[in-house]
Amino acid sequence: MTEELHDYMVAHGMPLDEIATELVAETEALGGPARMLTTPDQAALLTTLTRLISARRAVEIGTFTGFSALAISRGLPADGELICLDVDADWTAIGRRYWERAGVADKIDLRIGDAHESVTKLDGEFDLAFVDADKDWYIQYFEAVLPLVRPNGLLLFDNTLAGGRVADPDGPADRKEFNAHIAADDRVDVVMLGIGDGLTLVRKK
Repeated sequence: MTEELHDYMVAHGMPLDEIATELVAETEALGGPARMLTTPDQAALLTTLTRLISARRAVEIGTFTGFSALAISRGLPADGELICLDVDADWTAIGRRYWERAGVADKIDLRIGDAHESVTKLDGEFDLAFVDADKDWYIQYFEAVLPLVRPNGLLLFDNTLAGGRVADPDGPADRKEFNAHIAADDRVDVVMLGIGDGLTLVRKK
């Protein structure tokens, strides 16, 4: 995937509006941490998938500056709910400003704290889950959230290709273990997409 081809794909898909574009720009101005930003093509896919499965209730683990939350919340109906779990009040404060501008803030329930603990306090049923947090806890997040997702619901995990290093013998063990764990799980169907740094779609049977 060349940069030119990626730009072409983004240009011929769902475009970023002014609010999303400004959120991306402010996040990129952070420098190094901006590497955690969801890509525009992933954001378009998140919105589309949320609409496609008629999701009304979703959870996100790892919110950063709120770009992916903006995308998911825009796919929810007016009475939909997105619970966001994150540990950093400063980065998520950036997202809050843009959620307000986009008119989706009322759909988003941001919970600041250690997601390792917060995820155990989730209840009710979810249609969709998006996980983009500490990679060495992906298996634990999967096992905690899967029972709460309805049949035919979706779980999405970001950065599952680790820059292509998962195919290397000495590649990151956390991603290798997670990818093997869900691939062998007969409770779900799994599709790995080469979008962004790897986005894995998990359908609960």
